Amino acid sequence: MRIAVLSFEYPPETGFGGIGTYSFYQARALAKLGHDVTVIAGATERGHSEVEREGVRILRAKLDGWPSRMLERARTRNCWWGVNRIEGAYAAYHSLVKLLERQKIDFVEFPECGADGMIVTTLLDIPSAVKFHSPARLIMDIYDTPKIDRELTAFVEQIAINQATVRTSCSQFLADEVANKMAVKQPIHVIPNGIDVEMFDRDDGIDVYERFGLPRDGITVFFANRMEERKGIHLVRDMCFHVMKKYSHVNFVFAGKDLFGYMEREIQPFIDENGLQDRFRYVGQLDLPSVRAILKVSDIFLIPSLWENCPYSCIEAMTAGRAIVSSDCGGMPELIEHDQNGVLARNDDAPSFIQALERVIEDEPLRDRLGAAARRTVEERLTDTGIAQKALAIYEQHL
Repeated sequence: MRIAVLSFEYPPETGFGGIGTYSFYQARALAKLGHDVTVIAGATERGHSEVEREGVRILRAKLDGWPSRMLERARTRNCWWGVNRIEGAYAAYHSLVKLLERQKIDFVEFPECGADGMIVTTLLDIPSAVKFHSPARLIMDIYDTPKIDRELTAFVEQIAINQATVRTSCSQFLADEVANKMAVKQPIHVIPNGIDVEMFDRDDGIDVYERFGLPRDGITVFFANRMEERKGIHLVRDMCFHVMKKYSHVNFVFAGKDLFGYMEREIQPFIDENGLQDRFRYVGQLDLPSVRAILKVSDIFLIPSLWENCPYSCIEAMTAGRAIVSSDCGGMPELIEHDQNGVLARNDDAPSFIQALERVIEDEPLRDRLGAAARRTVEERLTDTGIAQKALAIYEQHL
């Protein structure tokens, strides 16, 4: 089958988050299964580019054109989410049309977030699948954005959703949410995210102690996500303070983009004022190999998010065999079974997280058991080719 994966986010140039990570693993898995795969992704600079990596053709584009001119007024009203989606959809359509001049495409897959398939599904007659990750209509109220931007973003995403041939979701939680709150057509097939275990286990040769100055002794708690309220960053100051005050051998390491200044303005100054900086590291935004390297030397992975679907931060920690302490929000209980392959704390509840962290810190056999069970879960249910095969079985029904 000749498949196009539309995703503005795709590493390394635009690998900003979980959707880029999913598209990376999915495209490679489809290619490993013998399919012809082209990724149509965004770019950080104007123009077109084309490369091939690991059997996947990658087309990138960032364009000046009528959408940019038409959207100038919306841009001046701070509607940057909606503007980015429309410009991304235009670039994806333009790239796909150029690809179609060279070859036929049998199926197109795209995420709902970004509305990458909006213009493609409007103007081209190609079977398509939308995969739900984090619809704007369900999450944007968490952010401090203008109402007009939230409405515009949700509107353009809904167009792409409604016009897709097939609808899939990373979790049953999100499938139910979009059905009940967004009136999305049925059926919605639940296909979780997958990961390339062999690639994850590869030694990338990164000495995290030397590169990032991480402590070599004690217990390390690792957070790797965007520094924003949806990811629970507002809860971690109290967690760090209480845990590090009680346990002199516990270290915290944080990685991720400090989008709204939580780390710079609130957390780091508080840590410094309380004399805890020797056991606290903020290493900034990292590439995937660096995150994997820190995961492999950590003891506990922390996920205090307020809203999650099927996050790669969790799947990667599971693959690394880490003990996970997560909120019980959204789709997390579909990945983490409490006390079996991780520990769930109450959503948006710092004391509940502190209690969970203390329990896991004090019980080394529990950490080992949870980590081993998490790894087994990945090997049994979440391998990249296994997940890609589930998607293909559905796509083939609509050719």
